[in-house]
Amino acid sequence: MNQVPRVIFVCIENSNRSQMAQAFAQMMGGEQVDSHSSGSRPSGRINPKAIEAMAELGYDLTTHHSKGLDSYNGTHFEVAVTMGCGDECPLVHAKRRLDWQIPDPRNMNPKEFRQVRDLIGKKVRELLLEMYIVLKPA
Repeated sequence: MNQVPRVIFVCIENSNRSQMAQAFAQMMGGEQVDSHSSGSRPSGRINPKAIEAMAELGYDLTTHHSKGLDSYNGTHFEVAVTMGCGDECPLVHAKRRLDWQIPDPRNMNPKEFRQVRDLIGKKVRELLLEMYIVLKPA
């Protein structure tokens, strides 16, 4: 029996980038991927801009919670993705580690925020395809 691959997306606050990446993985990969997100210094909330940006695509980000890396210490993942914020998540075990260098959209205007959202969506799509995940129809 094949196990569903686990992926974790990490940023600093776990309120924008990593949350949107997890949402995209769930939207595109469905039950074929076990996606998670976390932050090195979680803010404890999801940015309303991220909630609005994902709602535009039909995803309810209000169901997510901002959480820290401690929740995942010792957890094994197929892939750990950092968003370019210098986070290394050393206690998270991963077969593969990626750093996407995604700018923090927290203080961006709505147009720029959407551009970052769309970049994250593109990168998640590419990752899932590399992992041989059959994408759900849009």
